[in-house]
Amino acid sequence: MKLVKANPITQSMSPEINRIFDRFFGPRLTGFDTPIFETAWAPSLDFSETDTEYLLRIEAPGMAKDAFDVSLEGNVVTVSGRRELTKDMEHEELIWHEREEGKFVRSIRLPKAVQPTKVSAEYDNGVLTVHLPKAEQTQKSKIVVK
Repeated sequence: MKLVKANPITQSMSPEINRIFDRFFGPRLTGFDTPIFETAWAPSLDFSETDTEYLLRIEAPGMAKDAFDVSLEGNVVTVSGRRELTKDMEHEELIWHEREEGKFVRSIRLPKAVQPTKVSAEYDNGVLTVHLPKAEQTQKSKIVVK
C-alpha cells in the first residue's frame, strides 16, 4: 500500500468542485434517483431607495403571484418562493436546460426602520417590486434639566 500525501490546493477546492457538480447534476445519494436536497436558485435582486421608501426588485419570470412569500421581521425583509418549470415539459425529452427552478430565499437587512403596516408588493412582467416606506424620523428636541 502506498500512502499519497493530500494536496492542500485540491483539498480546499473539493467543496467548490462538489458544488459545481451538484449545480449541474443535483446532489444525489448513490443508487437513488431522488435528490437529497431540493434544487435552489437565487433570482437577481436590486435594492434601492428614494426619499420616502426602500425598493426591493426581484427578477423572477415564470412565477405566479401567489408563489411568493414576503415577510418583514424587525429590519430584515425576506422574499421566498418556488418556481417549477418542468411541469410544462412532461412529455418532452430535455436536450438542454438552463432555466433555474426550485425554491429560493432572499433576505435584505434594511438600513433604517420602515412602516410595517404600509409595506406593499406588486408583480408585473416577471419582476416582483416590494415597497418599504421609511418610518418617520423622530424629531430631536433639547430637554431642559430643572
